Amino acid sequence: MSRIGKSPIAIPAGVTVTINGDTVAVKGKLGELTQEITDGIVIKEEEGVIVLERPSESKSHKAKHGLYRALINNMIEGVSKGWTKELELVGVGYRASNQGNVLDLAVGFSHNIILDIAPEVKVETVSDKGKNPIVKLTSFDKQLVGQVAAKIRSFRAPEPYKGKGIKFVGEELRRKAGKSA
Repeated sequence: MSRIGKSPIAIPAGVTVTINGDTVAVKGKLGELTQEITDGIVIKEEEGVIVLERPSESKSHKAKHGLYRALINNMIEGVSKGWTKELELVGVGYRASNQGNVLDLAVGFSHNIILDIAPEVKVETVSDKGKNPIVKLTSFDKQLVGQVAAKIRSFRAPEPYKGKGIKFVGEELRRKAGKSA
């Protein structure tokens, strides 16, 4: 069983954490996030460190203990450093461009895919000659940036034979052999 919930969370300089009953609000230089805490998990802030405690040793409380500790840690890291996901477009003629927060993808369909992205997520496209286009997503909300990245990847998931499609940078694909003659 994981013991993630027992480890304390250090609050870096420039980040303020407000605990108001069952709600935790984290504010930093990049933005502000809130999280509702349920199931009786107790949060205490003491001397620049956040500690979470569970009321019992039941399986549900143990699971929520680790979950809320990880969520609060991700919030603190997000408002101080930010989160980044990079997607790579692999395929002949696959292109990506952006106008502000509007992403335009050409991934082998008859029409381009135009996606309006949430204002909290910053989009950047990199197209170098001889390399695959890369879409960089940056935000202070880890869940939101992951959700947007998964949505973009779902338009053309990588196929197992040639590896064409939209994949995360560094993602290992399971490749299959083609027909044997």
